[in-house]
Amino acid sequence: MNTLAPHRRKTINPTLARLPPLTSLRAFVATARHLNFIRAAEELHVTSAAVGQQIRLLENYLGQPLFNRVRGQLQLTSAGHALVPGLTDAFDAVLSAMTQFATSDHEPPIRVSVAPSFASKWLIPRLDALRRAAPGLQILVEASTDLTDLEAGDADCVIRFGSGAYPGLAVDHLFSEAVVPVCSPQFADHHGLWERPEAIEDVPLLHEEGAEHDNSCPDWHAWLRAEGLSYRPSRGGFRLNQSSLVLDAAVAGQGLGLGKIRLAEAEIRGGRLVSPFGSPQAVGSSYFFVTSAHKAHLMRVDLFRNWLLAEARAAQTIEVASSRTGRSEFGMIAAE
Repeated sequence: MNTLAPHRRKTINPTLARLPPLTSLRAFVATARHLNFIRAAEELHVTSAAVGQQIRLLENYLGQPLFNRVRGQLQLTSAGHALVPGLTDAFDAVLSAMTQFATSDHEPPIRVSVAPSFASKWLIPRLDALRRAAPGLQILVEASTDLTDLEAGDADCVIRFGSGAYPGLAVDHLFSEAVVPVCSPQFADHHGLWERPEAIEDVPLLHEEGAEHDNSCPDWHAWLRAEGLSYRPSRGGFRLNQSSLVLDAAVAGQGLGLGKIRLAEAEIRGGRLVSPFGSPQAVGSSYFFVTSAHKAHLMRVDLFRNWLLAEARAAQTIEVASSRTGRSEFGMIAAE
């Protein structure tokens, strides 16, 4: 089935003033790449109905169909095949020019507000990947837990740990979070923690408090209830006001902490932290990228957002090192 009723081919004399709408050309290129209206719509951040409408506009302009449906599968017609190479090259050139502009001195740095722990444990270690993905893009990382007024220009965008309910703003879910008991391997050996959750009653514990703490995040009492354990947490230990400080103290052998595994990923993979017992418990809050509707259209914001979402997709699972009885095992935590 054609996406266009049979038409007599038109004689076309394109000029800049008479080109078909850019939106229609963009919809065609995306649909030709995916051969699927839904996936094309996801790429363009519109509905599949809107993509279909733009394709019909372009077909009406050209006077001939660009796609057929064969056994439910979208296929390019000969006219569609003829149009793909030139338009694809043209859009690649446009994207290259815009990326070069966005990463040049003409474009100011992007200002990103992010909680200190997420900045130090997750974002900063990935900045080299951002540099490779968008060479020349300047970024100003503002590590703060203060409220940010995006409409007033306090920042271009923020990465926040919360519910995702930010009315009137453009919001993208990055990934969920969970907490798991963590300590250094030496601390686990010294206190005999391997597969011994009862040891929680005697060892120094690390507690997170302060502005970065989220009420949806289990404390030691909530974690024990979720595990079905009735042990009483030790009163000894330290209280720290940042998630990163809990992880740093655990790495330094100062106690057993409930670590956010997204933030602890580097230490877990590197063997500086292990989980001697128990299982991860989900946190109610997640990480979100947030910007204003106006700032969402800025090139520097769009470049950073696309890179951030790609990094989030690449981190769909985390391996939580939990050496059991002298050998390494791994528990998988899936991002939503």
